[in-house]
Amino acid sequence: MVLYKASLQRLVHKLVLQPATETSSIFRRFPSVRKQTCASDMSKEQRTLQYVLQNASRGDPDSVLATMDTYAREQEWAMNVGDSKGAFLDQFVQETAPQSMLELGTYMGYSAVRTARLLQPGAKFITLEVNQQNAAVAKEIISFAGLQDKVIQVISDSSEAIPQLKTKFNVETFDMVFIDHFKDFYVRDIKLLEENNLLRKGTVVVADNIIKPGAPEYADYVRTCGKYDSTFHEGKLYSGKPDGLEKSVYRG
Repeated sequence: MVLYKASLQRLVHKLVLQPATETSSIFRRFPSVRKQTCASDMSKEQRTLQYVLQNASRGDPDSVLATMDTYAREQEWAMNVGDSKGAFLDQFVQETAPQSMLELGTYMGYSAVRTARLLQPGAKFITLEVNQQNAAVAKEIISFAGLQDKVIQVISDSSEAIPQLKTKFNVETFDMVFIDHFKDFYVRDIKLLEENNLLRKGTVVVADNIIKPGAPEYADYVRTCGKYDSTFHEGKLYSGKPDGLEKSVYRG
């Protein structure tokens, strides 16, 4: 508890020491970071955003990712895919070179930044998030990374949004899907993607947190339903504990 309070005090101290013009500029550009003298008045996600604004380089996605990794590892744990598993995600995006991609679970925008920085010009990337506060933080992090023109944010429950993706966003099928929202919804939503014909032969579906907190029903489904060629790729959480991604290629 003492270390936690000390870390918060350091964050507040850094904010107070910012020149007045620079601080007001930050709050004007990024309205979800409110002028507060106590970091504990902010959510963890807002504190992460504040740390990014103060320590990362604007317009540099790799700097934003590294800063978020540092904060999650050294200050407050966050449920980002992280740098260990993120290296696999990078690999899959580069191998697939998707022209259309869907993410389920924006959270703070970490994986959106990680993905969008690797996409080819003209690629369509849609990310869904049900929590409005988290989506607001993500919007500002994505903008700070300079990727706002490459990311389409949708604030909606995935079960409501998925059936409307074809008509609302002029999408036939997705080349790649990244699933990283509520683990209980993994199976429901991959079935919704199938039922709405949003997957094609060769679509790569990647799911996070297969070990921790775990998605056993999803893993069993993609490995045994006969619709996918599925492989597990082990990485680590920020804590160093094992976790991993499931990469499933749709057979069509």
